[in-house]
Amino acid sequence: MKPNPCAKPRFLACPAILAAFLLSALMLAPPAPALAAKKHVIKFASLAPEGTTWMSVMRRLDRDMRKGTKKAVRFRIYPGGVSGNEKDVVRKLRVGQLHAAGFTGVGLGEILPAVRLFELPFLFRNYEEVDAVHEELDGWFEAAFRKKGYVLLGWSEVGFAHFFSKNPIAGVRDLARQKVWMWEGDPLARTYFETMGVRAIPLAVTDVLTSLQTGLVNTVYISPLGAIALQWFTKVRYISPVPMANVTGALVMRKNRFERLAKNHQDLLLERTRVRMRELRRLTRAENARSIEAMTKRGLKLSPPPPPEEMKAFRRLSREAMKKLAGKLIPADLLERAGRVLEGLRARKPS
Repeated sequence: MKPNPCAKPRFLACPAILAAFLLSALMLAPPAPALAAKKHVIKFASLAPEGTTWMSVMRRLDRDMRKGTKKAVRFRIYPGGVSGNEKDVVRKLRVGQLHAAGFTGVGLGEILPAVRLFELPFLFRNYEEVDAVHEELDGWFEAAFRKKGYVLLGWSEVGFAHFFSKNPIAGVRDLARQKVWMWEGDPLARTYFETMGVRAIPLAVTDVLTSLQTGLVNTVYISPLGAIALQWFTKVRYISPVPMANVTGALVMRKNRFERLAKNHQDLLLERTRVRMRELRRLTRAENARSIEAMTKRGLKLSPPPPPEEMKAFRRLSREAMKKLAGKLIPADLLERAGRVLEGLRARKPS
């Protein structure tokens, strides 16, 4: 009798034998591609030009993630403002065109305005004070970013900004006579300059160099390293010896994209970002100091230091601007916490 090709094999008629057979087959089978580790490309944007310290550290962070995740997580980096200004980048993060970004305080302020506390003019006198306030408030900011739908990967830094100008600036009146650039749409800068009696000219960062060339503006504020990276220093003659404000920065990522990563990859991203951002802050601070020396060797002059009465005027007007911002841009209780930290530090180390 010929065998029936459609007949069911006898061993499959027993459910127990069938189950054992299927289990063995699954254990011996190679893993299906769908079960392999999913790869993630984090689309990241920054205004920092390629070749700068900021972007060099970012490239190292990308290598860290590729190595630590066996290429399962990597960055695709868009430097030098190719994704637009910081407001454009925030919009692209919100709609999912980008996943993460490195911002200055202006971009961060579009997400969480309270970040601008770190950029209040004449609030900080040195980096020790900046670090002390970060230690006190960073937990608050991490939680606040998450409520907004973002993960604070790590704080970077631009450094203390100085006035760069075509004419010397030694006081408030000198500043009021200049054609001063203001970051377009920045409520902190607008309030500060209005309080100073300065009619600032709002422009996007990408328009500043051309505007210095044409004479539309003749005074800008930026860190020394930033002035070199963007070549603004080539269009001015003077730098103020007294920094006017700390310029903060941070790397943030959309929370929904962050949570798509495996838990161990999330932990690695936070750990490596914070290591690299500490490195970046150290490098940025050292290079800002060297940048002043490099620019003065190339002909940039230091403006006369403000007389004591002018420094008092700058600080008094800055306090007035701060009062206008308290409870609007920045929560009043956050300002109070920062103030207590600074008072305690200055009491122990009077300048």
